[in-house]
Parts: sequence; structure tokens; C-alpha cells
Amino acid sequence: MSRAGTRMKVFGAAIELIAEQGYSATTVEAIAERAGVAKGTVFYNFGSKEALFGALLEFSIGKLADALAESATGETALARLDAVVLGQLRFFEQYGPFARVLLAEMWRTAWQEAVAQLRESALGVYAGVLRDAAAGGEVRADLDVETAATAIFGMVLTVSIERRVMHPERPIEETHATLVELLHGRVR
Repeated sequence: MSRAGTRMKVFGAAIELIAEQGYSATTVEAIAERAGVAKGTVFYNFGSKEALFGALLEFSIGKLADALAESATGETALARLDAVVLGQLRFFEQYGPFARVLLAEMWRTAWQEAVAQLRESALGVYAGVLRDAAAGGEVRADLDVETAATAIFGMVLTVSIERRVMHPERPIEETHATLVELLHGRVR
């Protein structure tokens, strides 16, 4: 197996375990066992549990930011906002354990670099769309787009987790329609 393939197996195992039992309770031994690799392989590829988690956050946030940027399509800024919300819902539908880790683990001071990456890349997609909406008169011109971007991202993240746990049978489009209705009522 290639080094990239090994890293992906370790990332998958780490994200599942951290989502299940938390960062502190997750050991390198458990990650290696779940990934089907030797403990030394984890250390060879990452150096430490902290470095593994940092690399995992960087990789996952990059994938999330790419997914949000790719989903930002539409005729108007509000249509792009709606599309980004749906893109985030779909991303977290596919990568549910990452959503739980993002909510529970990454806000510690040790991961401030990852928080900065999240703010710049993933939340930056929301902020850009909201800036366009404000410039085009689709939302209030005085909207604090940075705070609004964080609030929308957090709302969608929380609803994504709640939907997966409490209402997995609920169509994602139904959840999206509710979120969009709430957003349109508040940002205009």
C-alpha cells in the first residue's frame, strides 16, 4: 500500500475513534488496530497522536472547504448561500464522524491553527457569499458577514449531527428547506 493509502486508512480509523470516544480517550494503539497497521506505522507517518490529529484536521477542513466552494453556484448570492448550506449538509452526511469531531474537539487551544484554517477556508466561503449578497442588496448592507458566516456554519453543523442521530430517515432536502427558510427570514 502507498504512503498516501496508509495515511487515509489511519485518518479514517482516527476520525471514527475520536468521534466515538473523544480525543483524550483515543490511543495510537487503538487507531493502528482499527486501521489494520502497526503502531510504528502511525508514528512513522505522523510522529505523534497530536501531529496525527493536526494533519487529520488540516486534511478534513481542506476537503470541507473544497466541497463548500464547489457548491457555491447559483444566479444570485442568496441562491449561492442556499447551495452552500446544502453542500455542507451533504458533506456532513457523507463524513458524519468528522462533523462530530469538529463540534466536540477542535476548539481547544491546541488546535488554533486548524480553527484559523476553518475560518479562512470553509467559513470564508460563507463570508464571501454573504458579502456578495450585501453588495447586491439581497441582505442588509450592514450585516456582520464574519459573525453571520460562523453562525450559519455552526447552525448547519449542529443540525447535520442532530439529523443523523435523531432523524436519519428525514430527507436532507427537507432539512435544507427548513434551514433556508430560517436564513431567508433573518438575513434580509
